[in-house]
Amino acid sequence: MHIRMNIVKMFLSGVFLSTLLLQAASLEVASIKPAVPDTYGSSGEDGRNGVLRMYNVSLKRCIRYAYEIPEDQILGGPKWIDELHYDILAKADRPAGEPELLTMLQPLLADRFQLRLHRETRSVPGYTLTVAKGGIKATPADPSRHSGGNGGRGFIDATASQLSTLTIRLSALLGRPVIDMTGDKRRFDFHLRWTPDDAQTGADSAPSDKPSLFTALREQLGLKLESRRVSADVLVVDRAELPSAN
Repeated sequence: MHIRMNIVKMFLSGVFLSTLLLQAASLEVASIKPAVPDTYGSSGEDGRNGVLRMYNVSLKRCIRYAYEIPEDQILGGPKWIDELHYDILAKADRPAGEPELLTMLQPLLADRFQLRLHRETRSVPGYTLTVAKGGIKATPADPSRHSGGNGGRGFIDATASQLSTLTIRLSALLGRPVIDMTGDKRRFDFHLRWTPDDAQTGADSAPSDKPSLFTALREQLGLKLESRRVSADVLVVDRAELPSAN
């Protein structure tokens, strides 16, 4: 009996748990088409109607959204998972918010791309996110609000978002994993503004009165980033195939 229970617990760990929990709500209609070459798009969701739209996204970007993990922590797989882009339109069988809709991508990717992956933990260069002196300055969110966010060059806006979600965006910006060490599980509303660092892109920085990202986090949100080696989860792609027909 104990052996059987241990097997069940093992089976319910990791990505298997997410898949099983989604059986009650799934994406019932989905269209996946090659994106028009050399075009730009944006993604969005309509939670009231359970609709998810994603434009000009690679499979690696979809994995990032579905599993809430930065792209630099997605390893393996054929080269095309980062090179080929798709337009995806999917509808859930009931109303669902953005986080739930994105999590529903997991079984969709497994079905249409024959995606198979596993998790590993590795020690890598990264950052830790901690509370700065003076405490968190972000505004605690109204519990009734739905989570959401938007970000771009030099800004992040978020509503009812946990700090662990912020670390996903920071990881993408910095190109290294950022680990939430604040221990704070509350949801916050905040608006973060900083001067982008163009050193890596070679672009000329326009004069700006906004601080660096590190300073903006401390001054505007009461958070601190520290560089160190961290133990981070990575997703290793074991198998991926070009998507099946709609």
